[in-house]
Amino acid sequence: MAKQLDVFSGGQVIATALHTEMQQSYLEYAMSVIVGRALPDVRDGLKPVHRRILYAMHELGLVPDRPYRKCARVVGDVLGKYHPHGDQSVYDALVRLVQDFSSRYPLLGGHGNFGSVDDDPPAAMRYTETRLAPIGNEALLTEIGDATVDFIGNFDNSQQEPTVLPAQLPILLLNGSSGIAVGMATNIPPHNLGEVVDGLIALIDNPALPDEKLVQLIPGPDFPTGGEIIDTQGIWEAYTTGKGSVPVRGVSQFEEVPFGRGRNRRMAIIVTELPFQVNKAGWIEKMADLVNQGKLEGIADLRDESDRDGIRVVIELKRDINPQKVLNALYRQTALQSNFGISMLALDQGLPRQMPLRDMLQCFIAFREETLTRRYQHQLNEAENRHHIVQGLLIALENLDAVIEILRRAPDGSTAKIEFQQQFDLSDRQSDAILAMPLRRLTGIEREKLQTEANELTAEMSGLQTLLGDRRELLKSLKKDLRSLKKKFGDPRRTKILAIGNQPSTEAEPEAKSQNSERKKSQAIDSALLTQHSALNDLEVTETVLELTQRGYARRITPKTFQRQSRNRNGETALATLTELDDFTMQTQFTTTANEVITLTRSGKAYATGVEDIPQATTRSKGAPLITLLPPAAQSDPAGIVGSFLLPDNCEGQNLLIVTQQGRVKRLPLEDFMGITGRGLTALKLKEADHIASIAIAQPGEQLVMAASSGRMVRVEVNDDHLPMQSRTAQGQLVMRLGKRERLVGAAIASQGGILLLMTERGYAKRMPVAMLRLATPGGLGAYGMQFKIKTDALAGLATVRSETKVMLLTNQDRMVRLDWELVPMEGRDTAGDSILDLDQNEKIETLIAILPHTESDSA
Repeated sequence: MAKQLDVFSGGQVIATALHTEMQQSYLEYAMSVIVGRALPDVRDGLKPVHRRILYAMHELGLVPDRPYRKCARVVGDVLGKYHPHGDQSVYDALVRLVQDFSSRYPLLGGHGNFGSVDDDPPAAMRYTETRLAPIGNEALLTEIGDATVDFIGNFDNSQQEPTVLPAQLPILLLNGSSGIAVGMATNIPPHNLGEVVDGLIALIDNPALPDEKLVQLIPGPDFPTGGEIIDTQGIWEAYTTGKGSVPVRGVSQFEEVPFGRGRNRRMAIIVTELPFQVNKAGWIEKMADLVNQGKLEGIADLRDESDRDGIRVVIELKRDINPQKVLNALYRQTALQSNFGISMLALDQGLPRQMPLRDMLQCFIAFREETLTRRYQHQLNEAENRHHIVQGLLIALENLDAVIEILRRAPDGSTAKIEFQQQFDLSDRQSDAILAMPLRRLTGIEREKLQTEANELTAEMSGLQTLLGDRRELLKSLKKDLRSLKKKFGDPRRTKILAIGNQPSTEAEPEAKSQNSERKKSQAIDSALLTQHSALNDLEVTETVLELTQRGYARRITPKTFQRQSRNRNGETALATLTELDDFTMQTQFTTTANEVITLTRSGKAYATGVEDIPQATTRSKGAPLITLLPPAAQSDPAGIVGSFLLPDNCEGQNLLIVTQQGRVKRLPLEDFMGITGRGLTALKLKEADHIASIAIAQPGEQLVMAASSGRMVRVEVNDDHLPMQSRTAQGQLVMRLGKRERLVGAAIASQGGILLLMTERGYAKRMPVAMLRLATPGGLGAYGMQFKIKTDALAGLATVRSETKVMLLTNQDRMVRLDWELVPMEGRDTAGDSILDLDQNEKIETLIAILPHTESDSA
């Protein structure tokens, strides 16, 4: 029987409790993951794998002005020298350093396919190429040769690697970091370089800078993919405690896009920016699934029109759908709005620590002071050593004859070296330099060069000693370097910050929401708008030209641009010649940025928009949809916009007439529309099934003409007797009674000597003096002003025309026709007019639009 091995007899096995060994081993494993893999160092903002990639590329000479090299070569060097882990993990880390949608300031440049925001995988490392980016090379590696950081042996002690890179910028804040260790995780957002540098300089100047001032300089994260931060309460918590949550949403706008054949158009939501780390393809797929499941309504089509110039996702909407409600549903149900959880955890002196913003900046400042001190000390040592050598050479040149005599008599170099030291009081290094001095040093020019070098070295040593001896001078040098890097690599902020503090929710609220919640929301909106109004009052008031189009777009252009375009286009407005042939300018008014545009919805609510808030458009731009510039309450109004007008500087004596589809008219003074808050103003209380048909500005003494589809018309005086002023809660006065088969087709403001233009659905038109219609009292039947040659014909619209008035006709087939109304015959009430437009068999004229010449701001 074999003898049993006694493993305990030699004393090489130590008996220990299992739970103790498990606890110790697990703690060692956890710390190795925390320190060696998952968490970045607060000093250079890098994890070990990133640091090793950058240092390996520095050793390979892959600087920005050198050619790209294969990524496989870089990965091979990193694996073989510094990072004994899987090649795919190293390549994944390298790819992330290249991706401009993952890093705010990519530290590496690349050639080839490095993936996309759709989460497409990068090409294999044998196909892609890389090199250091300018900011990665200059901000992290230029000082590594100046003994600024410590080096340690690699995994097999065959190479030396830096424990930290001599970062000149806080890369941890600029690019952020994310990682999951054992029992802890970090998720630091990226920031804007210019803002971070400003914060660093402010902390250097005043270490006791209040947190409020610091957050003003660094207001929030700046993600590489843009987006909008809608609430800064989480930013404040993260910056002061090290942990918080920030709601970020994508950037979208409303546009009309063509669909089908012809000129058919419908509203669409255009998304141009997504929240950070949102997979675009996955987000679109999620939207499609919600639409197919019936959980997301109002979407007709989804298209991804993104290209190398940026993201463009088109979400086409169905007809008669409120786009703001669909957008709110996207915020609520998809990643178009998501929360970025901030956990500012990093290694400080080798230990994980959750740090507020101030601590991170101060840690970097302390590290930068240390590296600068070591760098300047290294440079001072080198300058002193060189100055020592140059002084010895100058002594030898001053005693050249004696030096030559010693060299002639000396049997060897060692003897000559000893004689130099004894006779001229030189050191070993100086004596060696004299022995190694070439004969060309004996020339006059070389002597001058040595003396110049000695003077320069003396000045350099004096400057370095000042920097090392005076902390204020050292900090000045630090700030100078920061400003230089800001000037070279700084760029504008990409992520917009829309609010400060808690903001009211913009999601679509249920119909049964309590009055208390609605009141709080309205008060918050009012407060925000008052703040905005106060800020606008501080801005410089400038003259501008406001243009409102038939399809609800608004834009501003400079008076000079308007006059130039008017001359080039024979007086036509700029929008009339755009490629959007189904849109044209309805109103053109000279005004200032201090005025307001009042917009009414069909439900009877009025909202105000500052002219300053309307975007200044380029020559060919059609501006922005006016509805997107209104407060959230207006954007969620399902009734839609009925009309807009510029609030004149002097509202005294001017009235707004609101005409409803049931023939009611309400007269209000324009003064009532001044100072409207974000909640809007109820201009008219409507009866059930009624809505606003049109609005018009009138003055006492003018007349209102209303027309029904049967050709019957009513003309009433605008005065206190026939149309008295009414309160905002009134329903309006019945002015024109309509039969069961009649509908209101239009209303116009006319003067005693004015001319009316009448148009039927089948293309018959005539002009008629307003005086031919007798004045009526409100509620009367009026008189027929148009006869019909075709029994099935009906009146399509009416308008008052005068010199320079333009008239546009829109048909049910989306055809637009410019009518030369001066060629329309002048006739009486009992005529049917002339056929002036050839229509298809099923084509009818739906709308007649009169465009008045542009006016000044005080004439409405």
